[in-house]
Amino acid sequence: MSLKGVDGFGTDLKALKKRFNQVIARIDQRVKVLVEINPDRKQHDANLRTIYGVGPVVSAALVNALDRAPLKNADAFVAFTGLDPRPDDSGQHRGKRRLSKRGPSELRRLLFLAALSAAKTKAWHPLYVHYREKGLPSTAVLVILARRIARTAWSIYTHKTVFDPKRLISALT
Repeated sequence: MSLKGVDGFGTDLKALKKRFNQVIARIDQRVKVLVEINPDRKQHDANLRTIYGVGPVVSAALVNALDRAPLKNADAFVAFTGLDPRPDDSGQHRGKRRLSKRGPSELRRLLFLAALSAAKTKAWHPLYVHYREKGLPSTAVLVILARRIARTAWSIYTHKTVFDPKRLISALT
């Protein structure tokens, strides 16, 4: 990208970009095959894709994480992803809460991107607006939505159900 304006690299950059796209397509195909091979993974993947904002990449990552780390509850899964708040308290002092950022950073990134996408949907937007009206910055609200998506994914995976958007609205009332 930084060499775009420099003469003599145009054809090389086009070839490189084409090759990158081919490799990405092969990786996507391989992930799809790995999900399709196992009927349980395929069903979990299909169930997780019912969550608005969760696509094939995020659902495959969630299935992988939930398969490898069977956790007792949604709070444990949120802590596993690193989206849980880390306290900074001592005695009378109550410090600022920050994300623990423990666990797989790629999963945390994918959940954040899923929240970014979900915030634009009819089901998740009222929740986004609710927290924004409380005065929270947009990044904090997106982290809250990512945490909520992680909880929802754990529940859907564990109970073998599909996403019900009505349950999001009931949380606001």
